[in-house]
Amino acid sequence: MTPLDAADRKIIRVLQTDGRISNSSLAAEVGLSPSACLRRLRLLEQSGVIRGYTAIIDEQIREDMAVVIVQITLERQTEAYFRKFENAIRKYPEIRECYLMTGGSDYLLRVEAASTTDYERIHTELLSNLPGVARIHSSFALRNVTRSLRSRD
Repeated sequence: MTPLDAADRKIIRVLQTDGRISNSSLAAEVGLSPSACLRRLRLLEQSGVIRGYTAIIDEQIREDMAVVIVQITLERQTEAYFRKFENAIRKYPEIRECYLMTGGSDYLLRVEAASTTDYERIHTELLSNLPGVARIHSSFALRNVTRSLRSRD
């Protein structure tokens, strides 16, 4: 993959705020012609820089959903253990985000569950059976205070 230039970074920044922006509006926003902008956008998608588009649903609408922040510590901190864990974690849609961390735990996960009972299932059937897991620490989110998604006014 070639390094991103300033125009690519502008495209990404605008799309992170409004993934449904039209190509002509995107082109105007980043200072490119519509054809050049579309070509760059397709290259970003094909190279995997842009992995997809999604709708962010207001959590108040899904009020019965449990958001759980999970810290995972592996038995060993080797490349092989990281690779096995990361390959396995990608298979579960309940695990919405996964970050390799520094500090006291190896990974930080954001897990969405239908209820606390559903999270118990996720913990028992999925998280506990991931390769190399030594410790799991779970914290339930009470409410979302802020999110970086902002409307473009």
